[in-house]
Amino acid sequence: MPLMISDEMLKAAGMNECEAKIEIACRWFDAGKLTIGHAARFASLTETEFEAQLQKRSLPRYRYTEQMLDDDIATLKKLGRW
Repeated sequence: MPLMISDEMLKAAGMNECEAKIEIACRWFDAGKLTIGHAARFASLTETEFEAQLQKRSLPRYRYTEQMLDDDIATLKKLGRW
């Protein structure tokens, strides 16, 4: 299903088609809707180029969650390093 964004909407947003695709891809990646590979492909960028776009927007490539921290602490305790 194609998504159509009118020239009028792009103009109102102050973007061209390429910029809009990158912005959408970054936001969908940040929301967890797309993997980095899918987001980069949607934006017509390499993963490295897409990561640079994330950096430009101060969006993290990886999200370290509280659960991940708890898991890491539990592992360190098991290994006797905590």
